[in-house]
Amino acid sequence: MAKNNETRNFKEQFSALRNLPRFFTLIWQTSRRFTLINLVLRLVKSVIPLAMLYVGKLIIDEIVLLIEASEPDPTYLWWLLGAELGLAIISDVINRGITLVDILLGDLFSNQTSVEIIQHAARLDMYQFENPEFYDKLERARRQTSSRTALMSQVLQQLQEFITVLTLGAGLIAFNPWLILILVIAVIPSFLGESHFNQRSYSLTRSWTPERRELDYLRYIGASDTTAKEVKIFNLSDFLANRFAELSHKYYLANRKIAVQRAGWGVLLSALGTLAYYGAYVVIALQTISGAITLGTLTFLTGSFARMRGMLQSIMNRFSRITESALYLQDLFDFLELEPSIKTESDSVPFPDTVQRGFTFENVGFRYPGTDKWAIRNLSFQLQPGEKLALVGENGAGKTTLVKLLARLYDPSEGRILIDGVDLRTINLESLRRNIGIIFQDYIRFQLKAKENLAVGNIDQLANLDLIEASAQKSMANEVIDELPERYEQFLGKRFKDGVDLSGGQWQKIALGRAYMRDAQLLILDEPTAALDARAEHEVFLRFSELIEGKSAVLISHRFSTVRMADRILFLENGQLLELGTHQELLDKGGKYAELFQLQAQGYQ
Repeated sequence: MAKNNETRNFKEQFSALRNLPRFFTLIWQTSRRFTLINLVLRLVKSVIPLAMLYVGKLIIDEIVLLIEASEPDPTYLWWLLGAELGLAIISDVINRGITLVDILLGDLFSNQTSVEIIQHAARLDMYQFENPEFYDKLERARRQTSSRTALMSQVLQQLQEFITVLTLGAGLIAFNPWLILILVIAVIPSFLGESHFNQRSYSLTRSWTPERRELDYLRYIGASDTTAKEVKIFNLSDFLANRFAELSHKYYLANRKIAVQRAGWGVLLSALGTLAYYGAYVVIALQTISGAITLGTLTFLTGSFARMRGMLQSIMNRFSRITESALYLQDLFDFLELEPSIKTESDSVPFPDTVQRGFTFENVGFRYPGTDKWAIRNLSFQLQPGEKLALVGENGAGKTTLVKLLARLYDPSEGRILIDGVDLRTINLESLRRNIGIIFQDYIRFQLKAKENLAVGNIDQLANLDLIEASAQKSMANEVIDELPERYEQFLGKRFKDGVDLSGGQWQKIALGRAYMRDAQLLILDEPTAALDARAEHEVFLRFSELIEGKSAVLISHRFSTVRMADRILFLENGQLLELGTHQELLDKGGKYAELFQLQAQGYQ
């Protein structure tokens, strides 16, 4: 079984090399100029070691001749020394050039890959973000943006040293072919050991991805401005620290076992390589003593053998690191190959310039992926153009699910949603999102400038300060912003220097301002004012109704005093439509809505 595992491990390592062409295609696309410069510099650098060793051989032989000569003329020796000096300077300049290009190209690649991950993540479906396995892939892909830039240098260095080894090998073969066989004996055992332990390290890291995500999360919530209050009030620091320590120590123990075994076997296998090297040294020394080779040739061969041994050892070990990195690289490609199911089809149609017949739900049902429970079932109703519809129901009734379907963050599991008689799934996604504005209860408090926090509602208008200020006035966020030291240029939140944090109500006005940033035909407010008191929420919704005159709107609120402002009210229970009508019609009906309205009204008496 162990042998089969070893075979499988080596097969996995070699198969991982298939990721390298795609990897270098990405690097080439990042900067063709820097890639070409890097290749040329490394090609020149690869032949310099042989040239320096051969010039060194000539210098030693020339010195011996001069010592034995009756009238020595050192002119040729000075030329040889000058040549070696020139090669040394050229080598140093090339090394620095390679390092510079590696840094610049690596940074560009890291930046470009990060951009691609951000853009690709935005294309994926909501259900994917609610899947832990997806987060494992996302986490592994994120790590590749920085850690894999070293892979580029490793592979190019491998190519450079491989060419150098070939040139040095040609010199060894010319003098003593048996030295090549001794070299193989010196490096192969160490290479096999490194490959084995690299594979074990990769398997450990990959299998621990969920736990490492948990460690990152514990590290974040244990020292974050967003959690500091709860950590202090509930005295959670010891709990979080102990949990982090326990989990991290388990990973440490698992990693230590591999590290200790790797070190032990590394010493043994390295000793074999050292014995082989000195065996070759004995052979060369005996040939020199017998007069078979000159002292200069001795210097050349020992230098070539030592360099080849070091380079072959480096190549073998780096090969293991390259295959390990290439295995991780697969995580990045796996993530980038994920495809959303909700996307714009080639035969899509644009959102209507003006909605004429409204939005229609026809027997819509929806189940979240991975569950058999219906969040919404048998839902049929119509939202008329210009109508304000309020959604009412207890928590978990399906209100937020309904608006997510309306905005096509999800597609129905059954039934369909129509816009002017056209299936929502045939509408161009960009056109659809441009015409629907939605603010959720769990809106994001972006640690950005005030103007940027507003502009996220229509980020293409970031430079349109007039629109941003107008949106702030409509949401009353201008009252908050006018009190800030830098007004619209002020950073919000405490994450960055000179940032100013806001109260919950102030943040909500900023978030509501995003709804006014776009000229959408449908606006959805999913309880974004839940933290406001009843009077403040009533004023916000009243102002909202006045400002969106002629547009369709969906409002979600637990306060019936606010809900009654809607043209119609849809009451959901267990994902199904229970009641639908105006406030007065539902009161006259004396059903569940009327019952809950009376209960809430009694609380204000």
